[in-house]
Amino acid sequence: MIESELEKYFDRLWPICRSISGDGLRRSFEILKEIIPLELSEIPTGSKVFDWEVPKEWNIKDAYIITPQGNKICDFKKNNLHVINYSSPVDKTVEYVELIQHLKFIIDQPDAIPYVTSYYEENWGFCISKNEFDQLPKVGEYRVVIKSILENGSLTYGDLVLKGSSKKEILFSSYLCHPSMANNELSGPICLAFLYKKILALKNRKYTYRFVVAPETIGVISYLSKYGTHLLNQLVGGYVLTCCGDRGDFTYKMSKNEDSLIDRVSKHILKFSQLNHKIVPFSVGGSDERQYCSPGFNFSVGSLMRTPYQQYKEYHTSLDNKNFISFNSMSETIELYFSFVKALELNDVYKNSNSFCEPQLGKRGLYPASVNPDFNRKKIHNRMHLLSFTNGQNDLIKVAELNNVSIFDLEQDVMDLTKAELLIKVKS
Repeated sequence: MIESELEKYFDRLWPICRSISGDGLRRSFEILKEIIPLELSEIPTGSKVFDWEVPKEWNIKDAYIITPQGNKICDFKKNNLHVINYSSPVDKTVEYVELIQHLKFIIDQPDAIPYVTSYYEENWGFCISKNEFDQLPKVGEYRVVIKSILENGSLTYGDLVLKGSSKKEILFSSYLCHPSMANNELSGPICLAFLYKKILALKNRKYTYRFVVAPETIGVISYLSKYGTHLLNQLVGGYVLTCCGDRGDFTYKMSKNEDSLIDRVSKHILKFSQLNHKIVPFSVGGSDERQYCSPGFNFSVGSLMRTPYQQYKEYHTSLDNKNFISFNSMSETIELYFSFVKALELNDVYKNSNSFCEPQLGKRGLYPASVNPDFNRKKIHNRMHLLSFTNGQNDLIKVAELNNVSIFDLEQDVMDLTKAELLIKVKS
C-alpha cells in the first residue's frame, strides 16, 4: 500500500516548478505538510548566512521561444526544465547567433533537456534537446519570452523536531528546490516524510529526531546559521536523503568520522541486510552533507542512496522522470533507513553485573538443565558472548560485530538478561 501513497504524492508534486525560493517551493511544502507537519520559516532576501547571502526570490509564469516559422518551442508549460532556473525576465526579438548564446543542451544525450540554474548571476536562457537544437533555422528572427519576476522576498525551509527521552538528536535532512525531476529531487523529501511517519509510531523513543527539508546548499546553510550552535551541542549524527528512488543497488556514503555511531550502525545494518550495496568514503561532490560535514561543524552525517548523483546518465536532465524511478525502490529505502533508526534505538552500553567468572544461568532459567549431543549451542553461545563482552565500554553494535551477528539478534537476550539483573544499562 505504501507504494500507491508514494506515487500519489509524487504525482501531485511532479508538475510544480520549484527553485531555491518562490511560490512553487511553498506549494510543494504545503503538499509535504500533509504527511509531515513541518514548521516553515522564511529567510529574507539579503540575509547574511555565513559566507553567503540569500538571493532575490524568483517566480515564473511562462517561458517560450517563437521560431521564424511561428512555431513555439522550449515551452515552459510543457516541461519546466526548458527555462534556465532563475532566469531574468525577457521579451525581445533576437537573431540565431544571439539566441544560441542563451541555449543549453547535452551533446552526448541528444534526447535530453538539461537542468541548468543561474541563482547568483542575473541572466536568461533556455534548455533544449540536442536533436531539437540541430533543427533550428539559422536565418530569421526568434522571439524569446520569459515571464519571470526577480524581487526581494524570502527563502523557505521547513523543520520538525520529534522529541524523545533524550535531548540527543538524530538528523534526517533532504532538499526541495529542483523543478520536475524524480530521483534527484522528489525521492528524497517524499522518503523523508514517510520515514517520519514510521518514527512517529515508535513507542518510547530514546533519541530526539530532527527533520529538515530545505533548498539545497543555500537553504541548509541558512538553517545552520540559526541552529548550528544548538546542533554542535546535541547532534549525534544523521543522514541526507537523496537519490532514493532508482532501481540501482544501495550506496552508503560515510561521514568524515568513519568510526562514528552513525557510520558504524549504517555499515552494520547493511552488512546483515542481504542487500547488494557498496560503502564509499566522504567526498565533497554530493549534497548537503558538504555543509553538515564542513570543518566548523564536522557532524557525523552520512547518506544512504540508490545510485549516487552524477553516476547515472539521467542525472540533472528530463530523463530523470517517473519512468526512471520505482516506488518499490523508494519503499525499500524507507525501510532500510528505519532499520538504522531501530538499531540506533536498541544500541546501548551495558555492564555484566556478575563480571567475576560467568554467572550461573541455569538457576535463572537461562540455560538448559541438560544438553543432548546434537543440541544447537548457537543460541546459548550468543547469550554467553553477550555477557562476556558487556564490560561497560562496548556498545551492542560492537558486541554484535565481535560475534558476527546482527544487533537485532541480541535484542531478546538483552531483555532476558536485564530482567534477570545480569545486565545493567550504563549509558546510551
